[in-house]
Amino acid sequence: MSPSSKPPPPMEPGPIDVSLAATLVGLIAFGVVMVYSASAVYADRMYGDGTHFLIRQTIFAAVAFVLLAASSRIDISLLRRSTYPILLIAVVLMLAVALGFGRSAGGATRWLRIGPVNMQPAELAKFAMILWLVHSLAKKSHRVRSFSIGFLPHVIVMGLLMLLCLAQPDFGSAVMIALLTFVVLFAAGAKAGYLLGGVLVALPIGYAAIASSPYRMRRITAFLEPFEHRQGAGYQITESLLSFASGGWAGVGLGDGRQKLLFLPEAHTDFVSAIVGEEFGFLGVAALCLAFAWVVLRGLRAAWRSHDEYAGYLAAGMTLFIGLQAFTNLAVALGLLPTKGLALPFVSYGGSSLLVNAAAAGLILNVSRFAVEPAEEAAKSVKRKKVKPRMRTAEGGTR
Repeated sequence: MSPSSKPPPPMEPGPIDVSLAATLVGLIAFGVVMVYSASAVYADRMYGDGTHFLIRQTIFAAVAFVLLAASSRIDISLLRRSTYPILLIAVVLMLAVALGFGRSAGGATRWLRIGPVNMQPAELAKFAMILWLVHSLAKKSHRVRSFSIGFLPHVIVMGLLMLLCLAQPDFGSAVMIALLTFVVLFAAGAKAGYLLGGVLVALPIGYAAIASSPYRMRRITAFLEPFEHRQGAGYQITESLLSFASGGWAGVGLGDGRQKLLFLPEAHTDFVSAIVGEEFGFLGVAALCLAFAWVVLRGLRAAWRSHDEYAGYLAAGMTLFIGLQAFTNLAVALGLLPTKGLALPFVSYGGSSLLVNAAAAGLILNVSRFAVEPAEEAAKSVKRKKVKPRMRTAEGGTR
């Protein structure tokens, strides 16, 4: 092997993206505060202890900080070799829930009890799907525009996980898995015609899944005419909108919200952003949106500047995973989308969501440590250019 054909030496890791890390830590800490504010009255009524959810969320947050730090330092190549075991574990856990071994609540069986902890396998399934997608796309980068190699296998695995979600039933997670798959495929350069064809095929299937379920049809009705069904299917969304309206510009103050006094269902989980809107007002919600926008911006920046194709896909996939969940949750709470039952990353109560999102965020920080700065890339480009030799004239000079 000639010296010019040797592979470049591995890059030395640099510091993590400090502003991104600070934003993530702030979101997790803010989530603990908001879970307590939104759940204290409900916890006291249900469990006789107003700190019931606070204690659990604090423990989850402590573990999330450890997981965030660990995943920001893990060897990316080791993670890549673990792709199939993680995907297999997710599928097995989803199958266990679908076969009736899970715990039911609210008309759905979405949780598995492991010791003292309830976990939601659908959260792990989303994470595992992204890991497998980016591994597969990086391996097949030269064939990503092919139907049989770059498109079809990914859609088949996506369909399997969606079916397992629908068996629970968890329509929101099924939609999120589909959305993540198509967005990551698009970012990786899959042929637009195949993606558009997939969307056109999925639309009637999605319509049939909604129309065949009275529960989902009631959600659509509540979305279209919430105030006309205020005492029925539209109750939750109208109470959420009232929370935002009550907050005004600056909010009523932390802890002083009234909608959490058993008026707004799921105040500490899916609709915690409505309590943020009531207690911190428009400015608080705007700051929350800016925090998530910053996470997405810095995550995509890390992906763009990554020295490795797999690492770039990984950062992009995990960034979209967090960003799409945040957008969907906020849009649902504001009445811009039908209710889907998706948590707000880092802020909603729930261990499964918090830990999986912390792991995803840590991987984004991990990739940011190996980012190539534009100045470095330009310097390398200059060094690679061959210097044109000066020609000697007959008189002995040079030109």
